[in-house]
Amino acid sequence: MQIELALMSEQGGRSYNEDACGHWHSERYLCCVLADGAGGHGGGDIASKLAVSHVLQGYASLPAHAPQALHALLQDTNRELLAQRAANPSLRNMHSTVVVLSIDLQDRNALWGHCGDSRFYAFRDGQLAVRTRDHSLVQSLIDGGMLDEAGARVHPKRSELYSALGTDGSDLHISVSPAPLPLFGREALMLCTDGLWEWVPDEDIAAALAIAPGPHAWLKNLQKRVLLAAADKPNHDNFSALALWLGAD
Repeated sequence: MQIELALMSEQGGRSYNEDACGHWHSERYLCCVLADGAGGHGGGDIASKLAVSHVLQGYASLPAHAPQALHALLQDTNRELLAQRAANPSLRNMHSTVVVLSIDLQDRNALWGHCGDSRFYAFRDGQLAVRTRDHSLVQSLIDGGMLDEAGARVHPKRSELYSALGTDGSDLHISVSPAPLPLFGREALMLCTDGLWEWVPDEDIAAALAIAPGPHAWLKNLQKRVLLAAADKPNHDNFSALALWLGAD
């Protein structure tokens, strides 16, 4: 399986970038992770980097390519954030979203997991096949039929999460794909933060994909769309994405 990978992480209108992303691979497995931190006093920047590094280190030690294993890895990452918060009072409010993609290159399938409102998208033959559901207030309103996707993008509480890493006890919600997604070499996959999808609806993400010759061009097009849509919002959020294009051998 041929895979081409591209990364983008932009500061947006903020004073610094609280997003982080990275990837690791062996001969058989590939892991990609993206996080969006928050917490003030530098806590968001630390939280996102900690989430990414802990996921990648844990995955490299024992590839978590099973739903239960991926769930356990994210739970362990949450415990690490909580430990760091307890050890440093200045970081007591830090937390982070996270989205993780695991690919078995030998068996040609993918698993993903997330916490918060950073998303995973899978397109097959240019059509949206998978999109994660956010752990957020507006997602619960959409699920209850009280809000549509367009309304969610302008809702005054659209950034209010009901779960993120750095959450203790039963308030932590982690979602993991229940079964692997077969990969046929006709897929385009993307992990992104809310700073991107807030400004670019799903149909526009697909439209950018349709005209792009590769993942770098896809992300460049999405970057332009964010900057255009947020032109009158000088303080708009950081935005980041990691894209993969899969082709047959």
